[in-house]
Amino acid sequence: MYQMLCVLVATIAYGTATGHCQGAQAGMTAVTFQSSTYSDMRQLLAREATTGAVTVKADLGFPEQVRDRYPAVIVVHSMAGYRDANEGYAAGELRKAGFATLTYDSFAARGTTGAALQGSSGYLPIGVADAYAALRLLSSEPRIDADHIAIIGFSYGAEVAHLAAFETLRSALNPGPSRFAAHVAFYPGGNFGVFAEPGAYTGAPVLMLLGEKDDNLPVTKIESYLAYARAAGAPAPIESVIYPGAYHAWTVPDLTTQFYPNLVSTKKCPLILLGPKRVALLIDGETKPFDPATFGACVAAAPGYWMGFDAAVRAQSITDAVRFLERSLRP
Repeated sequence: MYQMLCVLVATIAYGTATGHCQGAQAGMTAVTFQSSTYSDMRQLLAREATTGAVTVKADLGFPEQVRDRYPAVIVVHSMAGYRDANEGYAAGELRKAGFATLTYDSFAARGTTGAALQGSSGYLPIGVADAYAALRLLSSEPRIDADHIAIIGFSYGAEVAHLAAFETLRSALNPGPSRFAAHVAFYPGGNFGVFAEPGAYTGAPVLMLLGEKDDNLPVTKIESYLAYARAAGAPAPIESVIYPGAYHAWTVPDLTTQFYPNLVSTKKCPLILLGPKRVALLIDGETKPFDPATFGACVAAAPGYWMGFDAAVRAQSITDAVRFLERSLRP
């Protein structure tokens, strides 16, 4: 079931622009960390042996301001892979605000691309695995304040940033007490939630930055999820900001505003709820058994969505993310 689930939702994130591996940048230090590759979400949640280890190349950067230790932010790329114009730009703005940053490309580390992995059931698990491996790396860095490490992501990376806040995934990948101190999701796919139960989230705050015109993730879908969690007595630790007129991928400067009909979207599908040993759909505020055929039909029924760059929204959303991180990571 989990394998079918992951195959179905693998292609929801932005991925038309061509990605590239990040190269050396002035003021950046090349580092590596060890991560794992999972065949599907079920394997990760069941804590089974992984299908293989991988070495991920990354860039670690520090602000110009001199401090004994820095709060840090891990920046997770979109389906296009790491790009200087998107993830690199955001990381630069974070360093200006006083945060150390870590950037990397999960797909390039495995010798592939987001486009090639779209049909893979391990598409999202590798992103979460790399995020927690990166957290372990930064936690051991003497210049980093290990208690104040956050994660942000864009589209695919935003989905990873949200998934990293699920306690079931954190405990499976990071058995100790370490967790991310904050999570920021820029225009996530919005496919996954957790069953509304105490302790479902790690407890760290989550900021979702949403576009009013992002038809890949209708705002009402997130609002329905938050209402479900509140009604069940286990509210999700999520706050959201909605940007009027913003489409999906508003931070990507080379995206012309247009409809991309060949992209897969789950906009007409219910949210998928994950638990340690179960999965369900959230329909009209109630949990229903997961039906792969039904879910596949809703994906096929409404392909494509709009994307487009918006310089003003990019500037405002990064400002909002920085303010959230400053508040959340304050010692």
